[in-house]
Amino acid sequence: MSQQKSDYESDADIDTTLDDLPDEETVQATAERLRDNGFNVIVVDTGDQAVDAIQSQIPAGASVMNGHSTTLEEIGFTEYLSDGDHEWESLPDEIWGIDDDAKRQAARRESQTAEYFLGGINAIAESGALVAADRSGSRIGAYPFAAGNVIIVSGTNKIVPSLDDALDRLESVAYPLENERAKEAYGVESAIAKQLIFRQELEEDRTTVVLVREALGY
Repeated sequence: MSQQKSDYESDADIDTTLDDLPDEETVQATAERLRDNGFNVIVVDTGDQAVDAIQSQIPAGASVMNGHSTTLEEIGFTEYLSDGDHEWESLPDEIWGIDDDAKRQAARRESQTAEYFLGGINAIAESGALVAADRSGSRIGAYPFAAGNVIIVSGTNKIVPSLDDALDRLESVAYPLENERAKEAYGVESAIAKQLIFRQELEEDRTTVVLVREALGY
């Protein structure tokens, strides 16, 4: 079932001041700070261009995994990974085709070491730090080390002035929306149980951030 941000906005009480699109000067300055911190950065105008950028980064034959990301759903990447014309190994399709619960969970853990792991982020400080959280850790577990390469896709609405603002955005924008989604999808409330502040990438060319000049995701 496709899940979009718009599906939950009416039910979630969010701080809209931390979900605005910034001006172009702020986007470019943030992109430069991210580069200073070791991240590769691609800035695009649309979700379609973001998918094109992702395609350009992943070679044929690579194993590809994605954590749950409303942003990836909104730009059409989740559907493309499962059904599109590419030559990658789609690990999500393999994992969700496993009937045995224990074997599927083991495969999910192993997928954290995919050659390419894609996902979203919950906030980006103008200083070039990324902030994200999970209930289970299945999305953010690959980001710091496990995956060979990481591609993070984010709407520029997630750019906020400071790290404190980024943590506030996690609590007052991302969590309320994700909580509504989790209740519908899983029948349980979400939680900011496992949190990541990704300040620097020390391995050259490992992590790419695709910034989209659109309001996307949580």
